[in-house]
Amino acid sequence: MKAATDRPAALVTGAAGFIGSHLTRALVAGGRVRVVALDDLSGGFRDNLPPDIEFVEGSVTDAALVGRLFEVHGIRYVFHLAAYAAEGLSHFIRRFNYTNNVIGSVNLINEAVRHEIECFVFTSSIAVYGPITPPMRESDTPAPEDPYGIAKLSVELDLAAAHRMFGLRYVIFRPHNVYGEYQNLGDPYRNVLGIFMNEIMQGRPMTIFGDGTQQRAFSYIGDIVPAMASSPWVPEAAGEIFNIGADVPYSVSHLARTAAAAMDVPDHPIEHLPSRLEVHTSYSDHSKAARVFGPGAQLSLEAGVRRMAAWARAGGIRSSKPFGAVEVSRNLPESWRRLTEAVTKHA
Repeated sequence: MKAATDRPAALVTGAAGFIGSHLTRALVAGGRVRVVALDDLSGGFRDNLPPDIEFVEGSVTDAALVGRLFEVHGIRYVFHLAAYAAEGLSHFIRRFNYTNNVIGSVNLINEAVRHEIECFVFTSSIAVYGPITPPMRESDTPAPEDPYGIAKLSVELDLAAAHRMFGLRYVIFRPHNVYGEYQNLGDPYRNVLGIFMNEIMQGRPMTIFGDGTQQRAFSYIGDIVPAMASSPWVPEAAGEIFNIGADVPYSVSHLARTAAAAMDVPDHPIEHLPSRLEVHTSYSDHSKAARVFGPGAQLSLEAGVRRMAAWARAGGIRSSKPFGAVEVSRNLPESWRRLTEAVTKHA
């Protein structure tokens, strides 16, 4: 294996977050690149990362910092995961959403073009599809329903434009409903399985918006990272978009029962909150990814949730500061309104 200084540098943004930390570990284990990890620690944790990397605390919205990283480290690959990935909340934080998820991405694309990097790997989302009939396929016309999905689609389109104008090589992944170790259990707005496990450990009922019949294909983190980590070196992946994740959809109620069983409290209570605006049934087709990267593994939901539950119990209850800078409060779910008011009261 080459010495670290002989290997090209890969910038991983959002590296201390959930998917980013797993991807960083996969890149380190693969040995092709030396990793420069960027994260503002707003939703991630430094201890999620392995020790043998260069860690920089900062945001992709800081254009000057992004430029320095490319210059100082000679970045050749970008794996861009940094985003505030809260679909439901994005309706109420539009400016914050577009600043972080679009402008931050543009800062990276600008530097990638200037430095003529080898490949830009972007983590998009199934949210770009909106309410179209599942399974979603890459050939379907996106119709996102929330600002988060709109932001992700905007970056996809900008990457395509940068390729046409400058020849920027890119790969796009649209993962969905990913869960597993290192997920932020304390985030009250996203990562439903983490919310369930944190509520169980606090002795509170598991909370579900609506009747729980909403369906998603919950995807174990270990099943999606290998394709993402290898993609710059797979010629057939260049310039392509890939759905990636689990094939079998389950209801949110089924997920709650599975979580309770994995946490050894099968009869843990569930509290149903008023429904919110969201796509009812969402899952995607992964045949394209299977053709290019191989079929890969798919851990059963029960086995994956048990793995996450063991990790969650070992780490204990997590808490994160609720989002305080809500820009539009109209139609904000009541449970989120209470969180916002609590932040404002103690500010």
